Amino acid sequence: MHFRTATRMAVIEHARNHLALWLIALYLPFWLTAIYFILPGHRVGFVLRAAGDTVWAQGNELTQITGAINAVTQIVGFMMFTVTFRSGAFDRRLALAGFPRGHLVAAKTCVLVALSTVIACYTAALMTLFWDQRRTWLLALALLLAAMTYGAFGVLLATSVRGELEGMFLVLMISIVDVGLQNPIANHAAGNDLISMLPTYGAMQTASAAGFSSVVPYSHLALQLTWFAVLSALGLIVFHRNTRDRTALPAAYGNSRRKS
Repeated sequence: MHFRTATRMAVIEHARNHLALWLIALYLPFWLTAIYFILPGHRVGFVLRAAGDTVWAQGNELTQITGAINAVTQIVGFMMFTVTFRSGAFDRRLALAGFPRGHLVAAKTCVLVALSTVIACYTAALMTLFWDQRRTWLLALALLLAAMTYGAFGVLLATSVRGELEGMFLVLMISIVDVGLQNPIANHAAGNDLISMLPTYGAMQTASAAGFSSVVPYSHLALQLTWFAVLSALGLIVFHRNTRDRTALPAAYGNSRRKS
């Protein structure tokens, strides 16, 4: 019952975020269309570490993968940050009133996965309208993991920063830098070893393999899952710290002093 209640509250909060819904409905198709038809479609070769070889791709198709990951990470990160930040005070009151914190966390996680799945599948389906990927399902999986990672990052920021504007700015700018540095067209040093430390590196390699290679990069999928797990764990720690009863220890200490 607690889990259903927490899930319903999370879904209602997301449904009220009209800006995010418009971004999904209008911005995503516009952004993908603009990339495909405006950017040059000449063939480019780049080193795909997931395949261990140089692969060739149309420039606009490769950049569309980069743009798709950038879009889904920003949208999901923005949605999770906004909902978590605005419900922070209410979540603390619920926890102090005895509502199980585990149910709150589980509900947010399930909604994050469901939200990321819908957006990732929707984005992958849009991309099939422009060109044929080798494996669309793998592309959707890469987008899903990237979205989940930034969703967890949005939750972590919401429990850490003091202002809503600064949190949204961090989500947007980190996503732009993260994904932009991995585009071999925009950055000729995209094969640098330091690039592998970026949050969406595993998703980018997986999505590129899905589009232009026959390899299924299990190690890169595991890497992306690791990023999601680490960020989720950090967010969980901060959430538990922020929602703990800060009056319990002083009260217990005062009682012990009076008894002595």
